[in-house]
Amino acid sequence: MKRFGFAGYSGSGKTTLIEQIIPQLRCQGLTVSLLKHTHHDFDLDQPGKDSWRHRQAGAQEVLLAGGQRWALLHENRAATPPSLDELCQRLAPCDLLLVEGYKHESIPKLEIHRPAHGRPLLHPHDPAIVAIASDVALDTDLPLLDLNRPDQITAFIISYLQL
Repeated sequence: MKRFGFAGYSGSGKTTLIEQIIPQLRCQGLTVSLLKHTHHDFDLDQPGKDSWRHRQAGAQEVLLAGGQRWALLHENRAATPPSLDELCQRLAPCDLLLVEGYKHESIPKLEIHRPAHGRPLLHPHDPAIVAIASDVALDTDLPLLDLNRPDQITAFIISYLQL
């Protein structure tokens, strides 16, 4: 599966952009999955429910299955979190895996940059950034894409990854 990342500071618009791009990629006949990194602790389960109680009792994994979807909850009791490669191995095959976050991984990435937020560019300090999407013109040697044109960004990803 090919991987393409989205990097940028919190509030830059990564999630909104990805939400706009996925349907366009699907219209091209591509199967798309997403892996999102979060710095926050999260839980898909609810305290008191059977699956929550099983995890609290020490189950390493609990798989919740229903008619419309299933979710695998894995307790990471190891000292270090799994790598991006290890997580990718757990996913079903797809044409394209979009990766949100993991800005320090060496996969091709689009930097989402809004100068109004007052944060510096991640590029040129990250050689894996292959293009920048912004809401204003920037002086850069990389391809500069209009953040308000998800169709342009989708076309760039398809071309860059030769999908």
